[in-house]
Amino acid sequence: MRRPASPTTATSPTATAVRALAAAALVALTACGSPDTRPPAPPSGLTAQAGSATSVHVMWQSADARDGVTRYQILQAGAVVREVPAEKTMVDLTGLVPLTAYSFTVRAGDAAGNLSAPSAAATVTTGAAKAEDHRPPTAPTRAAGHPDGARAAVVTWDPATDDTGVTAYDIYQGGVRVHTAGAMETGTRLTGLQPDTVYTFTVRARDGADNSSTDSPPVDVTTATAAGKGPSTAPADFTATASPGSLTLSWNPPDTGRPTAEYQLYVNERPTTIIQFGTGAVPAGRAEYRLSVAEPAGTVWSLKLRARLPDGNWGSFSAERRVPLA
Repeated sequence: MRRPASPTTATSPTATAVRALAAAALVALTACGSPDTRPPAPPSGLTAQAGSATSVHVMWQSADARDGVTRYQILQAGAVVREVPAEKTMVDLTGLVPLTAYSFTVRAGDAAGNLSAPSAAATVTTGAAKAEDHRPPTAPTRAAGHPDGARAAVVTWDPATDDTGVTAYDIYQGGVRVHTAGAMETGTRLTGLQPDTVYTFTVRARDGADNSSTDSPPVDVTTATAAGKGPSTAPADFTATASPGSLTLSWNPPDTGRPTAEYQLYVNERPTTIIQFGTGAVPAGRAEYRLSVAEPAGTVWSLKLRARLPDGNWGSFSAERRVPLA
């Protein structure tokens, strides 16, 4: 099992602040009361598609938010081969053997350490090994889309071509891959979207050597307006507290239907840090992030942050806090 990853930091907004941002400690609140011994329900909708002679793409449906799932384990022949945080519902498994049948299952885990029963199995056979291939497929020449209610969209495309054969189509939104379709598919339904939101999707073809084409023409889709006002996507009750040499940030994660593992921190109106909660460390309650600072006391920082949503977009910003460093 992989150890939780530390938060990562990006370039600071000022020259002196480059030294100011450092690895941070993450604190998640734990629930009080009697121990939780009830396991989550097994994941559903598991599929497995061969991406190449040595790789397979595995996808499944996200768990019900009420199950409190914090991670998924992917199993091959009953052994855990990968673990991912709850906001991920697909993974590429590499290093496999060509022309070999594999069977995969997925199980869900919660913050109390309970594991679900394995999902129904998905079987797949990897392709034959081919000569070294560095030529990508052509891009799908046409793509189209339309909304399917307030939280889903349908995207279609023309088939691409490749000298060794297309093996998959990857759908991207905001630079993030949000779905993978099979080689024979020319359309797919995308779920987990936000109401009354404009999305721009592109499609890339992929071949058996994992070469990807350039993007298809972009497809703009505006989802329908939901009845009533949906939950806010902004982190709530954001606070920033200065102490000598450090800043402590705290907030309530937005209600996105899944645990939120990634946030973007702005300092003085500039993107400064990507806060990533590692596997097993995604906050179930109020989140906290502590960073070291080296700028002089009295320097004023304006801070705000936003969350990465399940659909790949950034959500709304939190309230902005102006804090003099201690």
